[in-house]
Amino acid sequence: MKKTFALLFFLLTITAFCQNEQLAHNYFEKGEFEKALSIYQDMEKKQPGNTFFIQKIAASYQQLQRYADAEKYLLEKLQRMRHQPQLLVELGYNYQLQKNQAKADKLYKEAIDAVKENPGHVYMVANTFEQKVLIQQALQTYEAAQASNKSMNFDYQIALLQGQIGNTDLMIEKLLSYSYTNQQNLPLVQNQLTRFMNEEQSEGFVASLRKALLLNTQKNQDIFWNQFMSWFFVQQKDYGKAFIQEKAIFKRNPEYFSNIVNLARLSVMEKENETAKEILTFILNNTQDAELQITAHNYLLDLDIEAAQEKDYPAIKQRIDVLLSQYGTTPTSLQLQLNKADFAAFYLKDTKTATEVLNQALKLPLNKYEVAEVKMKLSDILLLDEKFNQAIIYYAQIEEDLKNDAVGHEASLKVAKASYYKGDFEWAQKQLGVLKSSVSQLIANDALEIFLLITDNTVEDSTQTALKKFAKADFKLYQNKRAEALSQFKDIIANDKTSSIQDVTLLRIGKIYANQGQYDLALQHYQQIIDKYADGIYIDEALFFSAEIYNKKLNDPEKAKALYEKVLFSHQDSIYFVEARKQFRLLRGDTAS
Repeated sequence: MKKTFALLFFLLTITAFCQNEQLAHNYFEKGEFEKALSIYQDMEKKQPGNTFFIQKIAASYQQLQRYADAEKYLLEKLQRMRHQPQLLVELGYNYQLQKNQAKADKLYKEAIDAVKENPGHVYMVANTFEQKVLIQQALQTYEAAQASNKSMNFDYQIALLQGQIGNTDLMIEKLLSYSYTNQQNLPLVQNQLTRFMNEEQSEGFVASLRKALLLNTQKNQDIFWNQFMSWFFVQQKDYGKAFIQEKAIFKRNPEYFSNIVNLARLSVMEKENETAKEILTFILNNTQDAELQITAHNYLLDLDIEAAQEKDYPAIKQRIDVLLSQYGTTPTSLQLQLNKADFAAFYLKDTKTATEVLNQALKLPLNKYEVAEVKMKLSDILLLDEKFNQAIIYYAQIEEDLKNDAVGHEASLKVAKASYYKGDFEWAQKQLGVLKSSVSQLIANDALEIFLLITDNTVEDSTQTALKKFAKADFKLYQNKRAEALSQFKDIIANDKTSSIQDVTLLRIGKIYANQGQYDLALQHYQQIIDKYADGIYIDEALFFSAEIYNKKLNDPEKAKALYEKVLFSHQDSIYFVEARKQFRLLRGDTAS
């Protein structure tokens, strides 16, 4: 019992001590330095050797401009604690605050000399300098420690400090050197480089990093540098150049084949279709793994189906049938089976065949996620057939089976979309209100877009007449009936004067024309948004999609560059901001090799 009480007392004491420390911190942050000082002094009495409390007491005195008290206090501590040279920095800083730089510099030098004598002090002293934003002194501290003990390496710390004072070329040199000699810390280095690459004025930094990596690749044949180079190009979303590096790695070490597979997936996700096809073809030519081959074939099918005209459909159908004959109807070929069902339903309008394929797939020994995937496709086909209630029930089953899972969230989004297509906007809003804060960014973006669409068009038109027409046209797009969808969207523009529906309708029409290759008509509709709805929520999309057409379809880089630039300077919160910046830099030549 005595032991229990002793343990309980100990735990309560620790808890109270931590609470006091947090309270002191809060007072300090809020500028209530007298209160913070009082608590820190009480805590330091209980732990007189705790340098953290000593530094906080000195800082509190300094914030109160009680420099004489801080000086007296620190001198007393230094007499007892000469083995703590960071206190020399604290005292020197106290003089610096009083404009006595000569005394400050003398104490800073003493602290650095202490590190020369005992390099073990380096972290305490350098960190204290860094806290005071005394970057040059922190650099001298690390360099002094390295000079005294050759086994120590502070390239990483020195690099970051050089970056802080604007010496980015030296920072890059040090970070690359450190990463090569400490390859286990490569992610740490790349995280720091990414931070600098993502800053607004990073063009010069990106160019310097690329140059340094290229030099290392040329000087040193270690595949480490090819991998680093590939990582760099991926950050720049230049997947073609990343693939060149990955092929060079594969030739020397085929064990790195998985990197090429990951790059293919990334290229597909980012809609870099030509690069994706090149990588996927390379995969098919260099693997005997049936599962990997099926994955590559599926990606290639998706890309070809997306670009196909109706005249191409018979050949694609035959291609899918040949692949299923080759690989068999097994769990391994499930994605091919799903692809066959999707193509049959949405392109060939043969929902009967699609349903039969999926029902057969459900008889296979599948895991719960595969079962959900098949059921999701069955639900999609029910929705395609305008069986709204049945589709919603099936989606809800998936949602229930996989709660708090990405697949469950996707099913929830599809419930909301089905309700939206059906015209049940109130129920759709309830679902979307939850989903727009989803952990999945894609689901959150989709949910937010429809949520705002319903909200905006309910405020202006309480009868939701225009919204109902728009939802029906959107459903035609879901059914892949583009001509009918286009006709209905045009009717809204011509006959419905609800202003909140006009810009998004123009956007839909522009996308349809762009998919049909009628780029002039697409640009005309995007331009109407730019001219008439510059303050609307679709302006960034109109600018970005126009830029993409000029850049990738009409080969007019100057017009594209001007439009990308408008996204960069006026729409920093756009989901297209990162891609616009990448394309703008490419057009300007910032990332040319």
